[in-house]
Amino acid sequence: MKKVITYGTFDLLHYGHINLLKRAKELGDYLIVAISTNEFNEIKGKKCYFSYEERKRLVESIRYVDLVIPENNWEQKVHDVKEFKVDIFAIGDDWKGKFDFLKEYCEVVYLPRTPEISTTKIKKDLNIK
Repeated sequence: MKKVITYGTFDLLHYGHINLLKRAKELGDYLIVAISTNEFNEIKGKKCYFSYEERKRLVESIRYVDLVIPENNWEQKVHDVKEFKVDIFAIGDDWKGKFDFLKEYCEVVYLPRTPEISTTKIKKDLNIK
């Protein structure tokens, strides 16, 4: 069984997120999604509209997703890849090159973003900070 992992905040869930998860799942048989916790988002300087538990519940309901885990810090990716015996790390291509260090442990795939949508754009359009 080929395992894929991806990471994200997944706040204000939209079709760009769904496209990413669908393409990530197409790379393997089992998709693990690590969602940034509220505490980690504070460290990153991000404010979420939905709590971690609400975002987790939404992502778990998506048919492409097999397992949701919390992302607590930047450093946990190597640990997660080893612990879950991940074959492929997949993430949006806006991160291109940033996770190449994981190639020592698994294949790294940068997936194209859905260009016309993002949580940042939604927040800007709705004037949400």
